[in-house]
Amino acid sequence: MKNVIMLTLVVILFSSLQQSSAKTPESSDQCFICHEQLGGVADQFKKDIHFQKGISCSGCHGGNSKSDDMETAMSKAAGFIGVPKGDVISQRCANCHAKKEMMEKFGSHLPTNQFALLQESVHGQLSINGKEKIVQCITCHNAHGIVSVKNPASPVYPLNVPNTCGKCHSDAKFMQTYNPSLAVDQVAKYRTSVHGMLNAKGDPKPAECASCHGSHGIRSVADTKSQVYALNIPETCSKCHSDAQYMAGYKIPTDQYAKYAASVHGKALLVKHDVGAPACNSCHGNHGATPPGVESISKVCGTCHALNADLFSKSPHKQAFDKEKLPECETCHSNHEILPATKAMLGVDKEAVCSRCHSESKNTKGYQVAKSMRTYIDSLDASETLALKLINDAEQKGMEVSETKFKLRDAHQAILEARTMVHSFDEAKFKEVVVGKGLAVTKASITEANEAIDNYFFRRYGLMVSVLIISLLCVALYLYIKQVEKKQASKAS
Repeated sequence: MKNVIMLTLVVILFSSLQQSSAKTPESSDQCFICHEQLGGVADQFKKDIHFQKGISCSGCHGGNSKSDDMETAMSKAAGFIGVPKGDVISQRCANCHAKKEMMEKFGSHLPTNQFALLQESVHGQLSINGKEKIVQCITCHNAHGIVSVKNPASPVYPLNVPNTCGKCHSDAKFMQTYNPSLAVDQVAKYRTSVHGMLNAKGDPKPAECASCHGSHGIRSVADTKSQVYALNIPETCSKCHSDAQYMAGYKIPTDQYAKYAASVHGKALLVKHDVGAPACNSCHGNHGATPPGVESISKVCGTCHALNADLFSKSPHKQAFDKEKLPECETCHSNHEILPATKAMLGVDKEAVCSRCHSESKNTKGYQVAKSMRTYIDSLDASETLALKLINDAEQKGMEVSETKFKLRDAHQAILEARTMVHSFDEAKFKEVVVGKGLAVTKASITEANEAIDNYFFRRYGLMVSVLIISLLCVALYLYIKQVEKKQASKAS
């Protein structure tokens, strides 16, 4: 009976070995045959893309996979390194993934620069022990259960990326070791965003961490090569938001980048390279990106334009806008295509913003106020132009008017203040700035410039009279001398 049981066990084991051998990438892969009986790692490896491509355990661990003798299979002479540690892990991956010919051998068209990008990235910096990089390939891709990024089971499949990144970036204790100033609530904020909510619903298209930060070549936000560096953010967002085909179905326009690039904000950032100018994330947020709501628009704009926002909140328009459920700043200035504020926006002309709601028969009080404010600002502009013309004329004539020219700067400042005071929609306050400050300065400048010009002509005419008098005296003296000489000559004869 005992022999029968032993024989049965041998048959079962032999049958099992045959079945496992049939499942291996190569029938001679003794590493897998042995480890399959142990379970665990081998079970994970069966789902691995490398297993499907016929790559043996020895591809990463080294050794002789054709030998069933443990000492021979795991000998150092056969290149066995055991479980790779530290940077050796990523280097083993790079043995294939950084070589084009090797990748083509297995029919892969993946880029071969991932390892180089990782080394240059913020994750490629030395860890706290100073012996290895912060992140290895398996940190994100797993070790034995690696599957294609297109496979929903992959940790780097779009729907899984937030949780994969969050393993480290949401761990306050871990992140404190590397960057105490870096927030650890990015994933939580992301889940509140439009992108995050769609991602949680199973839509893989909306942006996740890698969409904005990149995958292997992630750099610090302060790095000019980073996809999320201030100057690069609009282009990063436009990769999706300017692609009409990709955005089809989301029912939002795809011309935001084009409009932003033409705006006063876009030109400041993209043309003048002013990193302080607002980009997409300045208004929409970073990880918690969401379209600003009606109530929040003025709050967003007000973070930079604080005085304008404060004046508007106390103006009669605030209550009217709330009643009509109108967005505040956006109603007059638009959102992405914000153009420089000019006096053409003020008044009751067809192109004026005020005329959209105010006319002689509708909202007449606002119509009269807008008309008066435009008249005041036109008068100040005309007065400043005249003053500057007269000052330049006096300068060309050689008159000293530098102090007057310096004073005229106050008039330009008054124009700027008036543009801000428009948001109060208070005619008295607006008039105080334009007339009390601006026109008072321009009138004084005009008077001083005219005095300088009059002085120039007075000096010129005075000089002409002086020259004439001196010339007459010279002629008289000449005639007198001739007369004296003539008398002397007649006496001598």
